Amino acid sequence: MTPEMTTLQIPGSNPTIGPVADNVRNQTAKTSSEFRNLADSRAPPNSSAASGQPLTRMPHTLFPKDYHSFFYNLLSWENPRATSISFLSTVLFIFAARYLPALRWTFKVLYITLGCTAAAELGGKMVLSQGLASSFRPKKYYTIPREALEASLEDVEQLINFFVIEFQRVLFAEKPAHTVAAFVASLISYWLIKFTPIWGLSLITVSMLYLGPLVYTTNKELIDHHLENATNVVNAQATQVKDLAGHHTSRATSAVKGYAGDYTSKAQNYIGSARAKTPTSPSAANSGAKSGPGSAPAYTSSDFPHAPKQEPMPGVTSHQQQYENSRFGGQAEATS
Repeated sequence: MTPEMTTLQIPGSNPTIGPVADNVRNQTAKTSSEFRNLADSRAPPNSSAASGQPLTRMPHTLFPKDYHSFFYNLLSWENPRATSISFLSTVLFIFAARYLPALRWTFKVLYITLGCTAAAELGGKMVLSQGLASSFRPKKYYTIPREALEASLEDVEQLINFFVIEFQRVLFAEKPAHTVAAFVASLISYWLIKFTPIWGLSLITVSMLYLGPLVYTTNKELIDHHLENATNVVNAQATQVKDLAGHHTSRATSAVKGYAGDYTSKAQNYIGSARAKTPTSPSAANSGAKSGPGSAPAYTSSDFPHAPKQEPMPGVTSHQQQYENSRFGGQAEATS
């Protein structure tokens, strides 16, 4: 009689059973769910720019996506696992691009692979009369499906147009707060780039983009309270400066009006005194005394020229010559 074989289940002997494995499966499922939510957040945009142009919807796009909601959900930490993984991946990529010779390794892997393939093919033909690399050749080479390629190119096109449109919205001050924030960021980057390398500036930018919203959402009440106080102080100072400027403007206006009135009265006084000091000629006074306001002025015969008393001489066209040849002209010459 063979003894009955019994299997004893030792706790912890199976790695797929236990609280650790359950926790890993739960976290994996939650992470996958957050990534799906993040991907589904790219819904068609409902808003438009100030010019009436759609933000990311292109006329020839079949499945438009709104990258505004995508980046908002990514940076607002609504899906903390997906945001954490994307942040760590970006930081690791920056450090890898800085410290790892990725391009050199790529060429190294490429020449080793091609060298092994060529050696196997040539060695197989010399020894076995058949190439080894060609024996593994597929019957049909792999090609990228057209649907996948068009979808990828469409996503790239929408992403590029998203950044182009957003840059123009910031440049033309569609939202002044965003323009001011971009100005401050550009100014800080201008001074940091003098002594900070590109990878360091990229790391600082990524850290501020990811950790800034996290700090704000964690301490939202405190930050909003201080922002409200700062806004009230700024508004009070602006109102005080406005009132002070209005007061000084009114005082300056009244002073200018007073100076203008003084100079006008002085000019009128000078003009009146100059008229009073102007002398009058005796003849003008006599004529004014003889002729009243309604009487005609008195003239004598000496006030008028002599009239000619002989016919004009032929061949003479000038008035001066006619006068000299006349009797009055000859008398004048004889007298002189």
